Parts: sequence; structure tokens; C-alpha cells
Amino acid sequence: ESFMDELAAATGVDPIEFRLAHVKDPRERAVIEAVAKAANWKPGAKGDGVRGRGIGYAKYKTTATYNAVIVDVEVDRRTGVIKVPRVWTAVDAGLIINPDGLTNQIEGGIVQSTSWTLHEHVRFDRNGILSRDWKSYPILSIADAPKVETVLLNQPNERPLGAGEASQGPTVAAIANAFAAATGKRIRELPLTPERVKAVLG
Repeated sequence: ESFMDELAAATGVDPIEFRLAHVKDPRERAVIEAVAKAANWKPGAKGDGVRGRGIGYAKYKTTATYNAVIVDVEVDRRTGVIKVPRVWTAVDAGLIINPDGLTNQIEGGIVQSTSWTLHEHVRFDRNGILSRDWKSYPILSIADAPKVETVLLNQPNERPLGAGEASQGPTVAAIANAFAAATGKRIRELPLTPERVKAVLG
């Protein structure tokens, strides 16, 4: 997904337009179009060095839920801290049996993936694991959890699709793409820690 945005940037094409030009499955197109509409995506909009917007998309395990995610990020260039205040997502999980359950699954995955992307990694040295508590293994706090807006695309004539963990991949891609849109720089190692942010921004 980050590669898709790099190709779009190299050709000067908007990331949404680039994806739609290369996606033929109408259900894939529908979730990308739905998330763009929900987020009021502006083709060609640029980041300002601090704020940026990115998209990620995946068909989970290539056989299950279609999920597109757009995020807004804010980058504190002094501290290296990235915040994700807003997320929009569009989901096609086939016939929806329980809309509330599907929404909770997708939104929970977005929060979990945001935590992985910005904070979580096990620290260790030659003697063993150093991450043994919530201070040495930080996670996203409730105060920093993004506001999420979810659009469900019901497909009553299709079979239900698995939605567990469907949003994790698109979310990390969207955050990485939003950081690149904001700053013009890419980080290729997770998590996007303040140290890595400051190093890439110089």
C-alpha cells in the first residue's frame, strides 16, 4: 500500500485516482469511493509539513472483507510525536449479520493498529526481553485514540465475509502514507517512534 502511494506520487496522480485507475473489482472500487466521500477527500491536496492525509486499502487475506481507511495525521516536528486525530473507513463484509458487531470489530482493529504503528515494539538486549510493563511496552492511550467514522456497505446477495483483523493492514498503510504526505519523507520501519521521526526529518 505504501508502494501504491509512491507510484502515485511518482506519476503525479492523486492516490485515490491512482487506485481507482488500477482496480477493476466493483466492490473494491466501492469501498475506496465510499471512504473518499466520507472523508471529503480533495484530489491533489498536499500536506503542510505538519498535517497530512493518507489512504490504505486491502481485501483481507485476498478472500475476505474489503476495507479502505483514510487517516489524518499531525506531526510535531520538534518532539517527533505523531497523532492520529481522525479516521474514516469503508467496509464491505458481504451480507452483514450484525452491523454493531462489524463496526466494533473494524473500529477496534483501527485503534489497535494505530497503537502498533505509533508505539508498540518489544525491547530486548543480549540478556533478554526488557519490555515487562506498560512503561517499557507503551500502547496508545484512550486520550490519543482517533475518532473513527465507519461506513458499512451491506451486500445482502453475497455471503458474509470474515472481518476479524481486516482493518489492521489498511490502517498502518494509511498512517504511513499520511506521514509521507505531511512531511515528504518515508519511514520504512515500525513503529513510527519519535526517535525515528526526528531522524528522518533531520
